Amino acid sequence: MCIFCKIAKGEIPAKILYEDEKTLAFLDISPRSKGHTLIIPKEHYETFEELPEEVAIDLIKAIKRVIKKLKSLNPDGYNILNNNGPVAGQEVPHVHFHIIPRYKGEKEEVIKLSPPVEVDLDGVLEELKNK
Repeated sequence: MCIFCKIAKGEIPAKILYEDEKTLAFLDISPRSKGHTLIIPKEHYETFEELPEEVAIDLIKAIKRVIKKLKSLNPDGYNILNNNGPVAGQEVPHVHFHIIPRYKGEKEEVIKLSPPVEVDLDGVLEELKNK
């Protein structure tokens, strides 16, 4: 059983910020900023595409509720992150979203993506249209 499943079942303590029947939000134990929160479905799904549509909708609703709570910390902005698969930076194989409040003057105010690569956009679009 993964660590997030254990947290959802109450087997491992967490600083819970929000909870409903299907989702759980708790403070990250390795925060990137004040208020860094993780939001998970209580049921185990490894990646976003595995989620049933209704669970994905529940997660989005929970994200909105958590953002409202985090606004009391007066951030200047926030990141919503979701990594899928180890190559994308997913460290825990359980779907989760990071809400990272951002504050002016932080050491790194912007989370940067890898540099752009050259891609044949027309070719990619054509390839995707045929799927």
